[in-house]
Amino acid sequence: MARHIYSCPLRWSDMDAFGHVNNVVFLRYLEEARIDFMFRLAPGDGSPSFSGGSVVARHEIDYVRPLVHRHEPVTIESWVTKIGAASLTIAYEIKDPDVTYVRASTVVVPFDLEAQRPRRITAEERGFLEEYVDDGMTSAA
Repeated sequence: MARHIYSCPLRWSDMDAFGHVNNVVFLRYLEEARIDFMFRLAPGDGSPSFSGGSVVARHEIDYVRPLVHRHEPVTIESWVTKIGAASLTIAYEIKDPDVTYVRASTVVVPFDLEAQRPRRITAEERGFLEEYVDDGMTSAA
């Protein structure tokens, strides 16, 4: 199973009054990793894959340990756990080599911005996503 690796910088403003990264900020970290995965790494030069838009249908987050501000970035590993006809689920771990801070998942729905409605996952998108599928995942057509 391949994983997308994103190095996420921590910002001073990410901390809350208790001196650790605020729970809401973790959603921003997941967004940064997801955008890097889906858009910057989309297949082919000039490929329209994922460029038409997408919406988040669901987030699930387990906060495992507090993360305090430091100058070194944190690593976000992302992979695909489910590919449906018109949605996909991305799983994440926000971590250092020896510590996991967050485990999360996001259901993403490709969206046709012009028609203002969800759309199906294209064959090109499915091929790209399947490279990052968790070993136990089955793809629905």
